[in-house]
Amino acid sequence: MLETVKKEWQAQVAVGLFVLLTIWYFVSPSFKVDDTRFFGDFSSIYGVMALWGGIWGISVSKRWGFTQSVIGKAMLAFSIGLFAQEFGQIVYAYFSFFKQIEIPYPSIGDLGYFGSIPFYIYGVYLLAQASGVHINLKSLSSKLQAIVIPLIMLAIPYFLFLQGYEFDWTDPIRVFLDFGYPLGQAVYISIAILTYSLTRGILGGIMKPKILFFLLALVAQFIADYVFLIQAYYKSWSVGGWNDYMYLIAYFLMAIALIQLKTISDGTHK
Repeated sequence: MLETVKKEWQAQVAVGLFVLLTIWYFVSPSFKVDDTRFFGDFSSIYGVMALWGGIWGISVSKRWGFTQSVIGKAMLAFSIGLFAQEFGQIVYAYFSFFKQIEIPYPSIGDLGYFGSIPFYIYGVYLLAQASGVHINLKSLSSKLQAIVIPLIMLAIPYFLFLQGYEFDWTDPIRVFLDFGYPLGQAVYISIAILTYSLTRGILGGIMKPKILFFLLALVAQFIADYVFLIQAYYKSWSVGGWNDYMYLIAYFLMAIALIQLKTISDGTHK
């Protein structure tokens, strides 16, 4: 990450945005006029990080050949995932500040939030494909990892959230999302872990730490969504709360993960 920040101004801007938004999040509650945050509302602004990451992710995708290369398509998929997240942010801001009503769950915003999951799954799958993971699966240890890791990742959301879940079939969309969010994310994290674990000499081995950063970003996204589901289930979620800050961290990590591929791309095209 430090190398990327030193070399790429896009990463420097992402770090600057993260610092400013962090200060905004922790300081702005202390400055209020008529119960309104003096500096505006954090929850309606921090999605700019997802936009920034998505825009430059597409730029990096083009450097890798866009849809003509596996890595180019992977970067495009992650970028669309970030744009989908921002769509959800915009919808939630609309409910909160224009309609001035309690943000509903589910809502049309979940088209974006949940819609990012298949794009992230596809993106991680393409990274795995580019890393030659299918070749390494010939070994016994690789096969065991391919079985055990997904089982563990599927078990985590079950025991943390879904065990003892009370089904309310009067709201089937909510039931679908309550299961779809953690299970879908368990899939892309499983593939990311396998990709990192089984990757060998792709591009001289320099891709492995980059894949680790994507894994960190996806885990951060998983945790943020898990906390949201818990808070929504117990009706304790609030606009501008600490769950929003968790999403900012996830967007920041994904933005850096995408921008760091620009450095490799520049080096491979010299």
